[in-house]
Amino acid sequence: MAGGRRGPLFAALLAAWVVAVAEAEADLEQAALPPERSLVRPMTASNWTLVMEGEWMLKFYAPWCPSCQQTDSEWETFAKNGEILQISVGKVDVIQEPGLSGRFFVTTLPAFFHAKDGIFRRYRGPGVYEDLQNYILEKKWQSVEPLTGWKSPASLTMSGMAGLFSISGKIWHLHNYFTVTLGVPAWCSYFFFVIATLIFGLLMGLVLVVISECFYLPLPRNLSEHSEQNLRSEEVHLTEQLQDVEEEKDDSNEEENKDSLVDDEDEKEDLGYEEEAEEEEEDGPAAGGDEEKSDARDPEPPREAREDEGSSEIGDDSLEQPRPAGTEALGDSLRQRRSQHADKGPSA
Repeated sequence: MAGGRRGPLFAALLAAWVVAVAEAEADLEQAALPPERSLVRPMTASNWTLVMEGEWMLKFYAPWCPSCQQTDSEWETFAKNGEILQISVGKVDVIQEPGLSGRFFVTTLPAFFHAKDGIFRRYRGPGVYEDLQNYILEKKWQSVEPLTGWKSPASLTMSGMAGLFSISGKIWHLHNYFTVTLGVPAWCSYFFFVIATLIFGLLMGLVLVVISECFYLPLPRNLSEHSEQNLRSEEVHLTEQLQDVEEEKDDSNEEENKDSLVDDEDEKEDLGYEEEAEEEEEDGPAAGGDEEKSDARDPEPPREAREDEGSSEIGDDSLEQPRPAGTEALGDSLRQRRSQHADKGPSA
């Protein structure tokens, strides 16, 4: 009985030992095999220009980011089928490459970008293999607005942004070195960076002053005095010219005023002459009528007496000074009327 019971127990122990040995050998074989090579290409500041040619998909991640870790397997599967899709797959560690994160202006993690012959687009879909595959096969990237102009990672603006992010990354690494490795308090590290910033600013200002002094050559004292004299003489000349112009304006205004006054006086004299002539013309017919009446009332003198009077009047008229044209015309009309009356007298 005892021997019968020991037989099955021994067989079970032997089987368990064989299984344990087989599992240990399998573990050893797996450990001896080289790890599977990843087809995702790490991108750095030195080789990122490779994405300017061909078609690429890039993933920006951080080792401490849980969301990035969830998409690692999907990204590896997508990279394995990259040859079928005719696309290259890369990844960027923002902790190790802060310059590239600044060049692409990455603000959230994980971040995905599509690149086609140097034209970049932001992929905002999930990092799942099926969605990534459809995005490439159906060419959905064509409906996405590209990053052009100053937003393009290859532009000068983004290059400057990459430099700033690189400096900030180095400062962060230096801060970690002080606080973690050396055990320096955080406030001491901050105080060090403040002092370093002030010193750096002073040095940069000094460098700019030196550069300006090197390129700017001051004029000799004689030339500077001569230039000042020239400026003063030019100012005096300009003031004199302005005064001359003002005096000429004043003279011209005075002459215009004088001319206007003379014209007004001339117009007044002309109007006076016209009024006098009109009054004489009005008085002429009245005087002629009175003379006719007086002639009709007075008896006519003899013909010889009239001739003597006419000759005496003619002589007096010749001795008198020339009269205006209007008075001469009135005198002629009066003489004609008298001669007509004289002719009518004998006939009557």
